[in-house]
Amino acid sequence: MLCSRLAVIVLSGLLLAAPVVAQEPAAPSPAARLADVALPAALDRVLRDYEQAWRTGDAKALARLFAEDGFILQSNQPPVRGRAAIEAAYASQGSSPLRLRALAYAAEETTGYVIGAYTYGNNVGDTGKFTLTLKRVAGGPWMIFSDMDNTNAPPRSR
Repeated sequence: MLCSRLAVIVLSGLLLAAPVVAQEPAAPSPAARLADVALPAALDRVLRDYEQAWRTGDAKALARLFAEDGFILQSNQPPVRGRAAIEAAYASQGSSPLRLRALAYAAEETTGYVIGAYTYGNNVGDTGKFTLTLKRVAGGPWMIFSDMDNTNAPPRSR
């Protein structure tokens, strides 16, 4: 009789614990990388010019990719607006082998966006992600209106 009561208690405990274990979310797989999308040449030019200017640490060339009233919105930094301020903000950044890839995009006559991911050098996997909002004067080149990025690294413990 004692054995059967003990078995019922243990079995009840297991049944009660099972839903808790089943509800834990699975950790995202590093292999669950979103596929690249091919961009039209005019949008792809923005990404390739950005990569090139970043690799060479050319803050002036980076700033020229932005609309006069454009923004950069970086992790753990206040917003920066305007070409001169963007150039100043980028002056201490860059000079590394940045690689950008597109995950999604849309473009109409004067507005568009690119959602993408980035990494550096030959790193495997993405270091972070970005969104570019784009604008242009009809028939002109696409300019970055805002560049928002953040890292994929987990938050630092306090």
